[in-house]
This record gives sequence, C-alpha cells and structure tokens, in this order.
Amino acid sequence: QAVTGQVRAQVAAAFARHAQDHEDDGHGPLPAAGRHAIVTGLISDALEEHATAALRSGQPALDAAAEERVTQAVTAALLGLGGLQVLLDDPQVENIDVNGYDQVFAGYADGRTARAAPVAASDADLIELIRTIAARAGTEERRFDRASPRLTIQLPDGSRLFAVMSVTRRPCISIRRHRHTRVTLADLARLGTADHAMAAFLSAAVRARKNILVAGGTSIGKTTLLRALAAEIPAHERLVTIEDTFELGLDTDPARHPNVVAMQARDPNIEGTGEIELAELVRWGLRMNPARVIVGEVRGPELIAMLNVMSQGNDGSMATLHSSSSRGVFTKLAAYAAQSPERLNIEATGLLVASAIHFVVHLTWSTAGVRVVSSVREIVDAEGPQIISNEVWRPGPGRRAVPGARLRDDTMDDLAAAGFDPAL
Repeated sequence: QAVTGQVRAQVAAAFARHAQDHEDDGHGPLPAAGRHAIVTGLISDALEEHATAALRSGQPALDAAAEERVTQAVTAALLGLGGLQVLLDDPQVENIDVNGYDQVFAGYADGRTARAAPVAASDADLIELIRTIAARAGTEERRFDRASPRLTIQLPDGSRLFAVMSVTRRPCISIRRHRHTRVTLADLARLGTADHAMAAFLSAAVRARKNILVAGGTSIGKTTLLRALAAEIPAHERLVTIEDTFELGLDTDPARHPNVVAMQARDPNIEGTGEIELAELVRWGLRMNPARVIVGEVRGPELIAMLNVMSQGNDGSMATLHSSSSRGVFTKLAAYAAQSPERLNIEATGLLVASAIHFVVHLTWSTAGVRVVSSVREIVDAEGPQIISNEVWRPGPGRRAVPGARLRDDTMDDLAAAGFDPAL
C-alpha cells in the first residue's frame, strides 16, 4: 500500500505537468490513448526509481508480481475507477454495493451475491475516489461533500453510480450495471425475457406508434427493455430522450439512431440555483421537433408533462415506472398526478392516462430466476376514478406472459398493419 501510494502521487504529479504542457503548446487535452501510454511510461519510470533507491539503501526491491500489482492499482486509480475497476471489468457483475471502503458486495447475473475485496484504503480514500470519478463524468463536474451529500453519475461503461455521505455512517455507493447496452427484442427473446410471439407483438406496437409504459421493480431490466423497444423505431425518426442520469445511450448508437437529442436533469449549484428538473426538460423536448419522446423514468411531477406529450401528437413515446404489478401502475400514476404542481384529482388523471397510454408492459422475475415480461395491459378507457384495461398478456406458468384477453379490433388492425401476425 505504501509503495502504491507513493508511486500514485509521483505519477499523478508528473502526468498533470505533462497534460498542462500539452495544452500550453496548443495541442488541446490529451487523447485517451495518449493518456494511457504516458501513465504507463511514468509508472515504469517511478518503479525503476523505487527499485534503485531500495538497492542503494539495502532494502529488497519489489518482485515482478508486486510491481504488476502496483501498476494495475495506479493505472486504475489514475485512468480507471480505482478498486471498483476489477468488479466493473467482470461481465457477470450486475450490481455493486459499497457500505464503506471495506464492505463491498457484488451481485452477479445468475442471482448470486458475494463479498468482494475493499475498493479503497480508507473511507477518506473512498470519498476521494468518488470525487475523482465525478470530476471525469459527463459534461460537468458534480459535487460530493457535506453540502451536497448525494451524487448520481454515469460511468464510462454506461453504468449508473449513486453515492451518499454524511447522511450515512460511512460513505456508500450503489452501482447498477447495464450488461446489454446494444439490445433488440430478438436478443431479449434469446435471453428468455420474451418469447417469439411477445417480441413480435412489442415490435409491432412500436412500429404502430403506440405509447408504451414499461413497469417493474428495481433492477428488473426496464431500461434494457426500453432500449430494445427503441431499436424498433425507424432510423429516420428524431428522438428526444430525457433522463435523471444518462443511461439509455441511444445517442451513442448513430447507426441505429442517427438523430437523437439526449437531455439530463441538473442539480442546483452551490448557491442553490440552476436546477433543471425532468418536468422542465420534457417541456423543452417538445420544442425540439421530436417524432417521439422517451423518458428514462417517471417518478414525480414530470408525469403530467409526459402524459401531455403522449396525448398531443407525439405517438410512439415511451417511459418507465416502478411498480410491483401491471395493475399497480394506475395507482402510482394517480399518486404522482396528485403530488404534481397541477394537483390533478383521480378522475382527471384517469381521463388523461386513458387518452395518453396505449400499453403497460410489466416485467418481473420468473420462478426460474429469469427476468420476463409477465403482463401487458391495453388501456381502453376511464370511468370516473377507474381506468379500464384489458390484460391482453397475463402471467402464465412460471410467471411468463401468455395470451390473455382479446385485443380491441381497431388495435389489432393497427398492429397487423405494422406487420404483426394475429395468429400469434
């Protein structure tokens, strides 16, 4: 640890000078490939100096294995994500929870949770690591201190990191990884999330410009399904995506989505000003000529703006929402509408929902431990406080969706015109 800290400090200082000289010479910021080569060379020089000093003082030099460990640790600290990097490099890790520097838990794709090695030398080092990650993320630095004790950012691989301090006994991190960042409905069918008939149905619903709300519990794959649905949108359509933290990444796939504006909410600055909420971004998005608007997650006042988007000509829009069942979605929508600045009553909410959303698609865990589409509801109408819906796909054996109530004839006609085979 002592040698690693010494080499890290020496290399960091030398690298900072090199980067500044590069900019002062008019070459701009160092490119990523250049940064890696320079840091590797500086680490090698620092280790050689350490070995020379150890020999002169009669101390044993580091062996090759120890030097490799120091190189990996310093490289991860300066260019990667420190002790978190080894977990992020594991393709089977889906969730990482850190409750203080030495209490680390990794959740794997097969459902296992295992204890992992410490990700920092101390809680103070963990806080510094979080600040370093924040400084590199996105288009602006996000604060992490007692005055701003929470942080939500997107990591370079697309994962979402949430961190807190001060309000907990120790600094804590939760990382939600997205293992499928380029995904289609056909991919989800191969993974077992949906069978062929369900994939064909959802594909036709997107092409028929039906407004879709994807619901389910935490870490059930709502964002992944939203990406797969978006993959069915014709490439010529202009999309506006709105998220609390960038996760969808549709704007990073120009072959499939060449015309995308991705917007992210913003926290207030140190003076308490400059905050931009999701609801405001939804209103801004309408002014950007979108063919469709996609909201990463609806969980508050942005609901009314999103429903207005869906009901006033931007058909084919989508969003996600946390809910334990497809029917429970309607209760959540009513609660969010009542808490919004508009303070919609339940009757008005029902009418707005019925005019805006065509389908609610619900995800859950199957009895075999696989993420599956379990239910699809077609919203038909609203009568007073009651939203009327048909569960056209309902939970079947193992909780995987099977055909349920009959689709309305006009809906079936729309889907058939979009390529869906009614025989499915």
